[in-house]
Amino acid sequence: MTTPFKKTLKTILPIALGVFLVWYWYSSTSVSDREQIIYHITEADPLWVVLSILFGALAYISRAIRWNYLLKPLGYQPKLSNNLVIILMSYLTNLGIPRSGEILRATALATYEDVPFEKGFGTIVTERVIDVIMLLIIISTALVLQTDIIIEFLQNRGFEYNSILLALFALLVGTLVFILFIKKSSTRFAIKIKDFIKGLLDGVLSIFKMENKWAFVFHTLFIWGCYIAMFWVIKYTVLETADLTISQLLVAFVAGAFAMTTTNGGIGLYPIAVSKALAIFGISAVSGDAFGWIMWISQTVVIVVFGAISFLLLPLLNRNR
Repeated sequence: MTTPFKKTLKTILPIALGVFLVWYWYSSTSVSDREQIIYHITEADPLWVVLSILFGALAYISRAIRWNYLLKPLGYQPKLSNNLVIILMSYLTNLGIPRSGEILRATALATYEDVPFEKGFGTIVTERVIDVIMLLIIISTALVLQTDIIIEFLQNRGFEYNSILLALFALLVGTLVFILFIKKSSTRFAIKIKDFIKGLLDGVLSIFKMENKWAFVFHTLFIWGCYIAMFWVIKYTVLETADLTISQLLVAFVAGAFAMTTTNGGIGLYPIAVSKALAIFGISAVSGDAFGWIMWISQTVVIVVFGAISFLLLPLLNRNR
């Protein structure tokens, strides 16, 4: 398979999957259910939606500040305004072409702040490594806090308790065997895995070598705290989800996070994934779908509007260059 064809597939397939999932959701819900979902969305209290958007904005600003902590040891200190609009531009670009935002960020930083592309891109990779680690921590926390209810949900779906334990044991053994295989193997696949793990470790260890390491850690925790907060406040827009606990919402948050990486910006899949996760805690499909759509629509509109403005704003902020 040729490289251009692969690139085309990587661009088209996530969008096609997203469109298919929107169609699937539409066709699998009844007219009355869709009417109720639309009612929930249109009647959502704007206060909570705006508060969720504000938490998202704080996370974007914090990311812009944190980026400079990675760039400073390299001898660069871009303007905060440039960092912010470049990040917003990258989010908008990722809605169209997966991972193109990272290339755009490094390119724009090189154009307007004279940071060499490879150095700028290196800091972006480090950011992604930290984000993956934070997501893994949240996934682990959600599983530990909600182990009983998840097992009960699986049992209600026909999975026996012993079968679940056996599956978990098999997964653990399989993971250990896989690690040993990768460690001793010299195949191309194994080398790629080793390089990926090495990149993760290098990215994490580089934090503790920087001058502002604790400020970086604070902003990392603050960013992900804002992500959870923007998800948390949306629960008050739907009556049935208002009493959900933070640990229950973390399960839906993780489901939504995976959906965001599967299709462009989670189009189509995000509301479905969130709704299915909330169903574990007895939330109806209508309320779960409404929650997912309100969350997705509010954040996507922000990215589209402010991302588009940023494309116009960046040259204006740097018109003297």
